[in-house]
Order: sequence, then C-alpha cells, then structure tokens
Amino acid sequence: MGQTTEELKQEIADTRGNLSETLDAIGDRVSPGRMVERKKNRMSNGIRGAVDRVMGTAHDAADAVRDAPGGVASRAEGAPLAAGAIAFAAGFLLAVVFPATEAEAAVTGRLVEPVKQELGTVGQEMAEHLKEPAQDALAQVKESAQQSVDTVKESATQTVADTKDHARDAVASVKGEATSS
Repeated sequence: MGQTTEELKQEIADTRGNLSETLDAIGDRVSPGRMVERKKNRMSNGIRGAVDRVMGTAHDAADAVRDAPGGVASRAEGAPLAAGAIAFAAGFLLAVVFPATEAEAAVTGRLVEPVKQELGTVGQEMAEHLKEPAQDALAQVKESAQQSVDTVKESATQTVADTKDHARDAVASVKGEATSS
C-alpha cells in the first residue's frame, strides 16, 4: 500500500542527507589541498619505510660484525688467501669506523669541493628545467579539479531536481489516495 506523508518526508530527508554526504565526499576527493595532502602522506610513508629498511640493514650489519670474530677464526684455518681477504675487510671496516685524520680530511676536501660545486650547479639547472613542467602539472590539476567541481554541481542540481519531482509525484499520489478513500 502507499506511503504516508510522514514516511515520504522522512525518505526525502534521508535522501537529502545521503546526497549531502556524497557531495561532501566528492568535494573532499577533488579538493586540490586534500590531493596534495594525500600525496605528501604517501611520500612521507615511503620515506619512513625506506629509513626503516636502511636502519634494519644497518642493525643486521652490526650484528654480523659483532659475530664475525668467531666465524672468521673457524673459516680461516688452513686458507691463507681467505685470511688475507678477511684481514683486508677488517681493515676497511676500521677505516670506516674511525674518523679521518686532518691530513686525510684536507686531501678529501680538495677533491670533494669541485664535485660539490658541480653537483650544486647541476641541481640548480635541473630545478630550472623542472619548474615549468611543475607549473604545467599544477595548472592541469587545477583545471581537472574545476571540471570535477562543475560535474559535481551539475550532478547535484540534477539529483535535487529529480528528488523534487519524485517528492511531488509522491505527494500527488498520497493526495489522490486520500481523496479517493
């Protein structure tokens, strides 16, 4: 049997509420600020994951170095080449662990400084070359967002019109049943 006017009013209110929630969700999804925030969060999580992997690898390496003396002695017995390679590796590890002397730092500084300058120049050139594509990408995102907003507005307008038509039809139906009863 037909619905009462109170039921129809409640159904229309529920439909409006659902429509409002849907429009809010769509607006949040196409908001440039929210898009940037989601991308930033993805990048941050990716970097955090990479740091965790590197730290795990460093921890594993530290454990291997700690456990190495016992294993080295057992493997090096009767193999002079292996003992030499192990000694070389131990020397390399010690060189990495202990800080460089002033003379080593001076030589390294003279060699590294030109490379640093060249890398800085290359980095600036890359930034200049990437500026225009980044601006183009931003313009495309803005245009896409505006198109999405327009689409959502059109859809919302049509949905509101459809809901009003449905409500009018329902009211007419209820009136018709009330007058025929």
